[in-house]
Amino acid sequence: MSDPGGLFGRDPDAVNFPPFETEDLRANLSRLLDTSFAASADAAAMPVGNYRWGVYAFFDYDGEPIYVGQTNERLRTRIRRHLTNQRTDAVAMSVLDPFEVFEIEVWPLPQYQEASRSDLGARQHLDALERLITEQAVANSHFHAILNEKDPPPGRLAVEAPASVRGRIVSERVFELRSHPDFRIARRALILARLAQVISERKVQGGLRRVLLTQAKRLQWLAGRRYEALGGAASVADEAEAEDEG
Repeated sequence: MSDPGGLFGRDPDAVNFPPFETEDLRANLSRLLDTSFAASADAAAMPVGNYRWGVYAFFDYDGEPIYVGQTNERLRTRIRRHLTNQRTDAVAMSVLDPFEVFEIEVWPLPQYQEASRSDLGARQHLDALERLITEQAVANSHFHAILNEKDPPPGRLAVEAPASVRGRIVSERVFELRSHPDFRIARRALILARLAQVISERKVQGGLRRVLLTQAKRLQWLAGRRYEALGGAASVADEAEAEDEG
């Protein structure tokens, strides 16, 4: 198999986005976060990424929900931190792999645009929305699990999902490079190994082990689907056939 992303033959800790992929990601991410959004027909619109309060979800190349988060510092700031550097715990701990993210959906809360971070009502609403989106993501997942290390904050407030914006952050060129099943299997195995190493070297909570289990299931499912697509058991040669071919 070709090595389109430069994944093999290098120190795993040195793997990073090639320059053109970095610029491609930033351009597509900015395009999504610059999408005009208004809470209602008579409300003033502004770029969706500029809303301070909101919830976001990441989806992989199969449309699987893989991660849900919230912010009150601006959607643009928080999402860019996840995907364009190593400063978030989710990325640094190999819980979330930016290479897996194909689409993003955001649910802004415009009514709290001017609210302070200490606003109790705003925080409760944000927590409730994160719980709702997380529940929906888990229910819609093939594995009934996502890659969050922690569960959303508890609470009794129930809310409805507001209007959202969803779009892909991967160009056709990058899609061609990353969507090949064998590349995705190799990348997922690499991230799984990194996460397992983190767990082996630190005293961690159960949430990180849950992520490890979920990633293992995702890897098994992807590898199994690839195996069956290439013929499954019928594609495996027996010893006699192997000797004849040799």
